[in-house]
Amino acid sequence: MMRISFIIVAYNAASSIGALLEDLLAQTILPEQIEALLVDSASTDETRALMQAFAKTAPFEVKVLDNPRRWLASGINVALAAASGDAIIRLDAHARIPKDFLQHNLNALARGEDIVGGCVAGGEPRGAWESVLRTVDTSRFCGGAAPFRNGGEARYVDTLAYALYRREVYDTVGLYDERLRRTEDNDMHYRMHKAGYKFYFSPDIISYHAARSTMRGQLKQKWGNGYWIGRTMRIQPCCFAPRHLVPAAFVLALFGALALLPVSAWPLALLLFAYLTCDLFFAARGAASQQEGRLLALVSLPLLFPAVHIVYGTGTICGLLSAGKEKRHAEMG
Repeated sequence: MMRISFIIVAYNAASSIGALLEDLLAQTILPEQIEALLVDSASTDETRALMQAFAKTAPFEVKVLDNPRRWLASGINVALAAASGDAIIRLDAHARIPKDFLQHNLNALARGEDIVGGCVAGGEPRGAWESVLRTVDTSRFCGGAAPFRNGGEARYVDTLAYALYRREVYDTVGLYDERLRRTEDNDMHYRMHKAGYKFYFSPDIISYHAARSTMRGQLKQKWGNGYWIGRTMRIQPCCFAPRHLVPAAFVLALFGALALLPVSAWPLALLLFAYLTCDLFFAARGAASQQEGRLLALVSLPLLFPAVHIVYGTGTICGLLSAGKEKRHAEMG
């Protein structure tokens, strides 16, 4: 009977962690198959208190741990050091899972796989505007190009979110790189691929990820993601797929086309035509998928998509430049 170490690393997640813990209680596997590792990253709200209260009443073993460094990679390492399960899974505090989530993961693992996972769908929106923001976060054109966002048949993929790993996978590749603050999974999955492990996508496994509820929050997140892609390129440049670098390439192409304006307007015109064609197509597609607020989506998505791309791409460029500056300072010092 396989035992799962279920990891949640949280910072100021009092508003969302309770729902995920309730989902964990509702799982169809036996309580003795679950070990919960709840890591508090020096929260200033009620997150730790909720973890401790859960530990007192849960029908399975719960460990409440501290992550004084606050960054996600260090928090995961704290949990891995304390984990005693045969398999390990980590979810964000704002994720949600159906009651058969862990059972479907175990079923996939029983087929002989070492790393399994499934589709991560957008969370249920509250109102038309949040529905638009969910589309921004999950659209193939913007934030949803990864295979685990788009479903499909069972197959091997390049990466997974909320995956279940056999313990020996971590025993082989080691801990997360604590220099990385946003891209620790990209680096870890690259190292797992290098060690010969495959990532198996099972369509039966479904979880839900809530997008940021404001556009400002989404842009802040996208900037951070892009920035740390740039920083990580100096540490592990091969851990990213081409899709991660497309926004930075778009921003650079835009600047290049603007610089060529005194010579010719054609490069800028062709770039904008190609981009606007994709922009309007995916905006119309996203608007058609809305349960409510289709007109709002049709009007706003053509503006929100380029905002995300420019912010994300600029973040990547700034991350690259920042990493290069730090490296030069280190060499001089």
